[in-house]
Formats: sequence, C-alpha cells, structure tokens
Amino acid sequence: ISAFDVVFPNLIPDKGRILNGISAQFFKSTADIVPNHFISDKVEDYPAALHPFKDYLLGRSMLVKKTRVIPFECIVRGYISGSAWSEYKRTGTVGSMMIAEDMQESQKFAKALFTPSTKASEGHDINISYREMLSHMDPWIAEYLRDKSVALYNHAHELLKKEGIIVADTKFEFGSIGNKIYLIDECLTPDSSRFWDLESYEIGTSPTSFDKQYIRDYLNKSGWDKQSAAPTLPEDVVAKTREKYLAIYKIITGKELT
Repeated sequence: ISAFDVVFPNLIPDKGRILNGISAQFFKSTADIVPNHFISDKVEDYPAALHPFKDYLLGRSMLVKKTRVIPFECIVRGYISGSAWSEYKRTGTVGSMMIAEDMQESQKFAKALFTPSTKASEGHDINISYREMLSHMDPWIAEYLRDKSVALYNHAHELLKKEGIIVADTKFEFGSIGNKIYLIDECLTPDSSRFWDLESYEIGTSPTSFDKQYIRDYLNKSGWDKQSAAPTLPEDVVAKTREKYLAIYKIITGKELT
C-alpha cells in the first residue's frame, strides 16, 4: 500500500481483489458517463495463454484496452479534507483557487472542485491549477477531463449517499487511443478515494473513513519524516486497514469477499 507517494513494504491481505472488484463494478456502471478501458474480468475472455492461471487471476485481474496515459491525476473534491484542508489553512486557497467562504474541516463545497496534479513517474506528484493543466494540452482535452471527472464524482456521491457513505474526494486517471479518451487504472476505490460514514459525519471533525486515511493518520502520529525509507506498518494497522477495505467493498458491491 502507498501513502504520501511512498510504497510501504506491507501487503494488505485481499486488497488487490477488493480494488479490482470495486473498479470492475464502477467501470461497468459508468460507461455511459465516460468510455473506459475495461473489456472483461472473466478469465475465459482472456487470451488462451492465460487460461491455465485462472485460479490466480480470477477476481484480481481484468482485461483492458492499452492506452497512452495522460500524465495528470484528475482529483475531484466535494469536501475540504486532507491536503486541500492543509492548503486552505495556509493560504485560503484549494488547488490555487481562492475560497470565498470561511470553511471548517470536512465541510462540503458549494460545488465539487476539480484540482488536478501531475503524475510523476518518480518522486512526489505536484498539485497544479486547472490553468496550468491547460498549458500542457489542447484545451478541449483539459475541459473533457475536468467535466467527465466531476460528472463521475457527482454520480458516485449521489449513489453512495443512499448507502450511508459520503464520497469526500476521489482521483481518476485517463488515457487515449488516437483521439478518443478513456477512463483507466482504478475507479472509486478506497486507494483513490475518501469514503466517510454518513451517519457519524460532522463538520469540523475528521470523519470515520473506509479508506487509507487510517494509515495516513497513523503515519502522521508515528514520527516518520515522509522522506526516509518507508517503515513497516504494525500488524494491527494492517488488520484495521483490511477491515475498512472489506467494509466498503461490501457496501459498494453488496457482496462479501469470498
């Protein structure tokens, strides 16, 4: 698992199957909002050379279209939290945009904000403004990425609110084949999103979450400087993270992981 752009040595049991199952469900259900790279998660649809490995691949893999990755992370924030909250406290801005109203931690924005970042192959991603993003690509591409990201976020927010979950923010990635743009990578998973418990949600607090915020909180208290080698996470932190991931998997898919 990763946090603060660093990969930790621990494995979170079942995390691959959880992320794969959630992503597959959302790729299937949001294809009418934006095309995506998903082809199938049925091993019988994979190339024949992979069929002998069915037991290993089932539930933890998918067949996708190969795209040229657009090197930006498309972050949508419906609520102020995490790095956005830290930036706001320092400068009164979020994603370099001035926020007119006085806000408290975890408060909902009047409308979801698009706050992209670079996608670094090494080192840390860098938050940039939409205007900066425009300078790196054709304007129609930037506008498409922004509008489709916000549409996906709004869809998920309304959908999961009915299940008692707030999607506070999330990250999407896109790729292209020719002039056509596809949603790629993962979709609305606890690795790429903040999922909050609606019932206990309260402005001015850090809500109960079903994502890797639990690990971020542990690391912030641990004394790790975020620059040196990633420490090994304690067994109880790994177990609690798995528990949270399993919980959101069941809420989103309606199924127990078997």
